[in-house]
Amino acid sequence: MTTSAEPAALDGAGFGARLAAAQARFGPACVGIDPHRSLVESWGLDYSYSGVERFALTCVEAFGGRVASVKPQSAFFEVFGARGVALLERVTAELRAAGTLVVLDVKRGDIGTTMTAYGEAFLGKDAPEPADAITVSPYLGYESLRPALDLARDTGRGVFVLALTSNPEGAGVQHAVTPGGTVAGDIVAAATRDNADAAARGEWGHIGFVMGATIGSALDDLGLRGALAASNAPILAPGFGAQGGTVESLRTVFGESISRVIPTTSRDVLKAGPSVDGLVAAVERTRESVAGLR
Repeated sequence: MTTSAEPAALDGAGFGARLAAAQARFGPACVGIDPHRSLVESWGLDYSYSGVERFALTCVEAFGGRVASVKPQSAFFEVFGARGVALLERVTAELRAAGTLVVLDVKRGDIGTTMTAYGEAFLGKDAPEPADAITVSPYLGYESLRPALDLARDTGRGVFVLALTSNPEGAGVQHAVTPGGTVAGDIVAAATRDNADAAARGEWGHIGFVMGATIGSALDDLGLRGALAASNAPILAPGFGAQGGTVESLRTVFGESISRVIPTTSRDVLKAGPSVDGLVAAVERTRESVAGLR
Protein backbone atom coordinates (compact mmCIF):
# COMPACT_ATOMS: atom_id res chain seq x y z
CA MET A 1 0.00 0.00 0.00
CA THR A 2 1.24 3.49 -0.80
CA THR A 3 1.83 5.51 2.34
CA SER A 4 -0.41 8.53 2.83
CA ALA A 5 2.10 10.38 5.03
CA GLU A 6 2.48 13.16 2.44
CA PRO A 7 -0.37 12.69 -0.08
CA ALA A 8 -1.06 14.95 -3.00
CA ALA A 9 -3.78 16.62 -0.93
CA LEU A 10 -1.05 18.27 1.14
CA ASP A 11 -0.08 20.57 -1.72
CA GLY A 12 0.56 23.65 0.37
CA ALA A 13 -3.07 24.30 1.31
CA GLY A 14 -3.80 24.82 4.98
CA PHE A 15 -6.00 22.39 6.88
CA GLY A 16 -8.92 24.81 7.01
CA ALA A 17 -8.92 25.22 3.25
CA ARG A 18 -8.70 21.46 2.69
CA LEU A 19 -11.52 20.81 5.16
CA ALA A 20 -13.76 23.42 3.55
CA ALA A 21 -13.11 21.91 0.11
CA ALA A 22 -13.92 18.40 1.36
CA GLN A 23 -17.15 19.63 2.93
CA ALA A 24 -18.14 21.45 -0.23
CA ARG A 25 -17.82 18.13 -2.04
CA PHE A 26 -19.30 15.71 0.52
CA GLY A 27 -21.25 17.85 2.97
CA PRO A 28 -20.38 18.72 6.58
CA ALA A 29 -20.97 15.38 8.35
CA CYS A 30 -18.15 13.59 10.17
CA VAL A 31 -18.62 9.91 11.05
CA GLY A 32 -16.91 8.24 13.97
CA ILE A 33 -15.24 4.85 14.04
CA ASP A 34 -15.69 3.74 17.65
CA PRO A 35 -15.13 -0.02 17.95
CA HIS A 36 -16.07 -0.38 21.59
CA ARG A 37 -17.26 -3.67 22.93
CA SER A 38 -21.02 -3.18 22.72
CA LEU A 39 -20.94 -1.99 19.10
CA VAL A 40 -18.56 -4.70 17.95
CA GLU A 41 -20.68 -7.38 19.60
CA SER A 42 -23.90 -5.86 18.19
CA TRP A 43 -22.48 -6.73 14.76
CA GLY A 44 -22.22 -10.36 15.82
CA LEU A 45 -18.43 -10.15 16.11
CA ASP A 46 -16.19 -11.27 18.95
CA TYR A 47 -14.69 -8.45 20.95
CA SER A 48 -11.14 -9.37 20.02
CA TYR A 49 -8.46 -7.95 17.77
CA SER A 50 -9.86 -9.84 14.77
CA GLY A 51 -13.38 -8.63 15.51
CA VAL A 52 -12.27 -5.01 15.85
CA GLU A 53 -10.20 -5.34 12.67
CA ARG A 54 -13.21 -6.53 10.70
CA PHE A 55 -15.37 -3.80 12.25
CA ALA A 56 -12.90 -1.01 11.45
CA LEU A 57 -12.09 -2.09 7.91
CA THR A 58 -15.79 -2.51 7.10
CA CYS A 59 -16.26 1.10 8.23
CA VAL A 60 -13.38 2.21 6.03
CA GLU A 61 -14.97 0.52 3.02
CA ALA A 62 -18.31 2.19 3.74
CA PHE A 63 -17.09 5.68 4.67
CA GLY A 64 -14.00 6.27 2.54
CA GLY A 65 -14.73 8.70 -0.29
CA ARG A 66 -18.32 9.24 0.91
CA VAL A 67 -17.91 11.77 3.73
CA ALA A 68 -15.62 14.74 4.21
CA SER A 69 -14.10 13.45 7.42
CA VAL A 70 -13.99 10.42 9.67
CA LYS A 71 -13.10 10.49 13.38
CA PRO A 72 -11.54 7.26 14.68
CA GLN A 73 -11.35 7.06 18.48
CA SER A 74 -7.78 6.06 19.24
CA ALA A 75 -8.50 4.51 22.64
CA PHE A 76 -10.60 1.71 21.18
CA PHE A 77 -7.65 0.68 19.03
CA GLU A 78 -4.99 1.18 21.72
CA VAL A 79 -6.77 -1.43 23.85
CA PHE A 80 -5.18 -4.06 21.59
CA GLY A 81 -1.64 -2.81 21.97
CA ALA A 82 0.78 -2.65 19.06
CA ARG A 83 -1.59 -4.52 16.75
CA GLY A 84 -4.34 -2.07 17.52
CA VAL A 85 -2.12 0.91 16.81
CA ALA A 86 -1.01 -0.68 13.52
CA LEU A 87 -4.67 -1.19 12.62
CA LEU A 88 -5.39 2.47 13.39
CA GLU A 89 -2.54 3.46 11.07
CA ARG A 90 -4.03 1.27 8.33
CA VAL A 91 -7.47 2.82 8.87
CA THR A 92 -5.92 6.28 8.61
CA ALA A 93 -3.99 5.42 5.44
CA GLU A 94 -6.94 3.84 3.63
CA LEU A 95 -9.38 6.62 4.48
CA ARG A 96 -6.98 9.30 3.32
CA ALA A 97 -6.17 7.38 0.15
CA ALA A 98 -9.92 7.39 -0.57
CA GLY A 99 -10.05 11.19 -0.26
CA THR A 100 -11.56 11.37 3.23
CA LEU A 101 -9.91 13.50 5.91
CA VAL A 102 -9.03 11.79 9.19
CA VAL A 103 -9.61 13.61 12.47
CA LEU A 104 -7.91 11.36 15.00
CA ASP A 105 -9.59 11.58 18.39
CA VAL A 106 -6.64 11.29 20.80
CA LYS A 107 -7.23 14.27 23.16
CA ARG A 108 -3.53 14.61 23.99
CA GLY A 109 -2.34 17.44 26.21
CA ASP A 110 0.98 17.96 28.02
CA ILE A 111 3.91 20.35 28.28
CA GLY A 112 7.30 20.88 26.70
CA THR A 113 9.10 18.01 25.04
CA THR A 114 6.22 15.63 25.77
CA MET A 115 3.74 17.77 23.84
CA THR A 116 6.30 18.10 21.08
CA ALA A 117 6.53 14.31 20.89
CA TYR A 118 2.75 13.93 20.79
CA GLY A 119 2.62 16.39 17.92
CA GLU A 120 5.34 14.59 15.98
CA ALA A 121 3.65 11.23 16.59
CA PHE A 122 0.37 12.27 15.01
CA LEU A 123 1.10 15.29 12.80
CA GLY A 124 4.79 15.26 11.94
CA LYS A 125 6.17 14.71 8.45
CA ASP A 126 8.06 11.64 9.69
CA ALA A 127 5.14 10.15 11.62
CA PRO A 128 4.30 6.57 10.60
CA GLU A 129 0.80 7.54 9.44
CA PRO A 130 -0.11 11.13 10.33
CA ALA A 131 -3.74 12.18 10.53
CA ASP A 132 -5.16 15.31 8.93
CA ALA A 133 -6.04 16.63 12.39
CA ILE A 134 -6.12 15.56 16.02
CA THR A 135 -8.09 16.52 19.10
CA VAL A 136 -6.16 18.02 22.02
CA SER A 137 -6.90 19.06 25.60
CA PRO A 138 -5.83 22.59 26.66
CA TYR A 139 -6.28 22.20 30.40
CA LEU A 140 -2.60 22.53 31.21
CA GLY A 141 -2.97 25.92 29.55
CA TYR A 142 -3.61 26.73 25.90
CA GLU A 143 0.03 27.66 25.33
CA SER A 144 1.13 24.23 26.54
CA LEU A 145 -0.21 23.01 23.18
CA ARG A 146 2.08 25.34 21.22
CA PRO A 147 4.35 22.59 19.78
CA ALA A 148 1.36 20.79 18.24
CA LEU A 149 -0.38 24.01 17.17
CA ASP A 150 2.66 25.24 15.27
CA LEU A 151 3.52 21.84 13.82
CA ALA A 152 -0.04 21.50 12.49
CA ARG A 153 0.25 24.90 10.82
CA ASP A 154 3.63 24.06 9.30
CA THR A 155 2.53 20.68 7.91
CA GLY A 156 -0.87 21.72 6.57
CA ARG A 157 -2.70 19.80 9.28
CA GLY A 158 -5.15 20.77 12.01
CA VAL A 159 -5.85 20.66 15.72
CA PHE A 160 -9.26 20.64 17.42
CA VAL A 161 -9.07 22.06 20.94
CA LEU A 162 -11.58 20.97 23.57
CA ALA A 163 -13.48 24.16 24.39
CA LEU A 164 -17.09 23.50 25.43
CA THR A 165 -17.93 19.85 25.95
CA SER A 166 -21.32 18.46 26.84
CA ASN A 167 -20.26 16.11 29.65
CA PRO A 168 -21.64 17.31 33.03
CA GLU A 169 -18.18 17.65 34.56
CA GLY A 170 -16.88 19.93 31.81
CA ALA A 171 -18.67 23.09 32.92
CA GLY A 172 -16.79 23.17 36.23
CA VAL A 173 -13.59 23.90 34.34
CA GLN A 174 -14.71 25.41 31.04
CA HIS A 175 -17.17 27.90 32.55
CA ALA A 176 -14.76 28.98 35.30
CA VAL A 177 -14.09 32.72 35.54
CA THR A 178 -10.63 34.05 34.63
CA PRO A 179 -9.18 37.58 34.56
CA GLY A 180 -10.01 37.68 30.85
CA GLY A 181 -13.52 36.24 31.10
CA THR A 182 -13.87 32.46 31.27
CA VAL A 183 -11.66 29.47 30.52
CA ALA A 184 -13.66 28.66 27.38
CA GLY A 185 -13.56 32.30 26.32
CA ASP A 186 -9.79 32.46 26.75
CA ILE A 187 -9.41 29.36 24.55
CA VAL A 188 -11.61 30.88 21.84
CA ALA A 189 -9.66 34.15 21.96
CA ALA A 190 -6.27 32.40 21.75
CA ALA A 191 -7.30 30.24 18.80
CA THR A 192 -8.72 33.30 17.03
CA ARG A 193 -5.27 34.90 17.21
CA ASP A 194 -3.64 31.76 15.83
CA ASN A 195 -6.16 31.64 12.96
CA ALA A 196 -5.62 35.27 11.96
CA ASP A 197 -3.31 34.55 9.02
CA ALA A 198 -5.79 32.10 7.50
CA ALA A 199 -8.60 34.60 8.04
CA ALA A 200 -6.60 37.19 6.12
CA ARG A 201 -6.42 34.73 3.22
CA GLY A 202 -10.16 34.14 3.40
CA GLU A 203 -9.73 30.57 4.70
CA TRP A 204 -10.78 28.68 7.80
CA GLY A 205 -8.04 28.39 10.37
CA HIS A 206 -6.00 25.30 11.20
CA ILE A 207 -7.17 25.42 14.81
CA GLY A 208 -10.72 24.34 15.48
CA PHE A 209 -12.82 23.68 18.56
CA VAL A 210 -14.57 20.67 20.00
CA MET A 211 -17.97 21.93 21.14
CA GLY A 212 -20.70 19.46 21.94
CA ALA A 213 -23.83 19.44 19.81
CA THR A 214 -25.83 19.38 23.05
CA ILE A 215 -24.21 22.25 25.01
CA GLY A 216 -27.51 24.11 24.98
CA SER A 217 -27.28 27.79 25.93
CA ALA A 218 -23.61 27.72 26.98
CA LEU A 219 -22.45 30.15 24.29
CA ASP A 220 -25.07 32.69 25.38
CA ASP A 221 -24.49 32.04 29.08
CA LEU A 222 -20.78 32.77 28.67
CA GLY A 223 -21.23 35.63 26.20
CA LEU A 224 -19.23 33.81 23.51
CA ARG A 225 -21.54 33.82 20.52
CA GLY A 226 -19.87 36.81 18.87
CA ALA A 227 -16.35 35.62 19.71
CA LEU A 228 -17.05 32.23 18.18
CA ALA A 229 -18.38 33.85 15.01
CA ALA A 230 -15.15 35.85 14.71
CA SER A 231 -12.84 32.91 15.44
CA ASN A 232 -12.59 31.55 11.89
CA ALA A 233 -12.41 28.11 13.48
CA PRO A 234 -14.06 24.91 12.28
CA ILE A 235 -16.23 23.46 15.04
CA LEU A 236 -16.30 19.72 15.63
CA ALA A 237 -19.68 19.02 17.23
CA PRO A 238 -19.93 15.48 18.65
CA GLY A 239 -23.30 14.33 19.89
CA PHE A 240 -25.33 14.61 16.70
CA GLY A 241 -27.89 11.84 16.34
CA ALA A 242 -28.11 9.20 19.06
CA GLN A 243 -26.87 11.59 21.77
CA GLY A 244 -29.64 14.07 21.07
CA GLY A 245 -28.21 16.63 18.66
CA THR A 246 -30.46 17.57 15.72
CA VAL A 247 -30.20 19.95 12.79
CA GLU A 248 -32.55 22.31 14.58
CA SER A 249 -30.59 22.21 17.84
CA LEU A 250 -27.32 22.81 15.98
CA ARG A 251 -28.79 25.95 14.45
CA THR A 252 -29.96 27.11 17.87
CA VAL A 253 -26.69 26.32 19.63
CA PHE A 254 -24.27 27.74 17.05
CA GLY A 255 -26.30 30.46 15.32
CA GLU A 256 -24.25 32.49 12.84
CA SER A 257 -21.31 30.08 13.17
CA ILE A 258 -23.34 27.20 11.74
CA SER A 259 -21.50 27.21 8.40
CA ARG A 260 -18.33 26.07 10.20
CA VAL A 261 -19.98 23.32 12.26
CA ILE A 262 -19.01 19.70 11.62
CA PRO A 263 -21.81 17.54 13.05
CA THR A 264 -20.27 14.30 14.25
CA THR A 265 -22.16 11.05 14.60
CA SER A 266 -21.08 7.55 15.52
CA ARG A 267 -23.78 5.28 16.89
CA ASP A 268 -26.53 6.42 14.53
CA VAL A 269 -24.44 5.20 11.60
CA LEU A 270 -22.51 2.34 13.18
CA LYS A 271 -25.66 0.59 14.39
CA ALA A 272 -26.49 0.02 10.71
CA GLY A 273 -23.66 -2.54 10.40
CA PRO A 274 -22.35 -5.10 9.86
CA SER A 275 -23.14 -4.86 6.14
CA VAL A 276 -21.33 -2.28 4.05
CA ASP A 277 -24.58 -1.52 2.23
CA GLY A 278 -26.34 -0.80 5.51
CA LEU A 279 -23.57 1.55 6.62
CA VAL A 280 -23.51 3.32 3.24
CA ALA A 281 -27.26 3.86 3.44
CA ALA A 282 -26.90 5.28 6.95
CA VAL A 283 -24.14 7.61 5.77
CA GLU A 284 -26.34 8.84 2.93
CA ARG A 285 -29.21 9.52 5.33
CA THR A 286 -26.88 11.50 7.57
CA ARG A 287 -25.47 13.47 4.65
CA GLU A 288 -28.96 14.37 3.48
CA SER A 289 -30.09 15.37 6.95
CA VAL A 290 -27.26 17.90 7.45
CA ALA A 291 -26.97 19.16 3.87
CA GLY A 292 -29.09 22.20 4.69
CA LEU A 293 -26.61 23.44 7.32
CA ARG A 294 -24.63 25.05 4.53
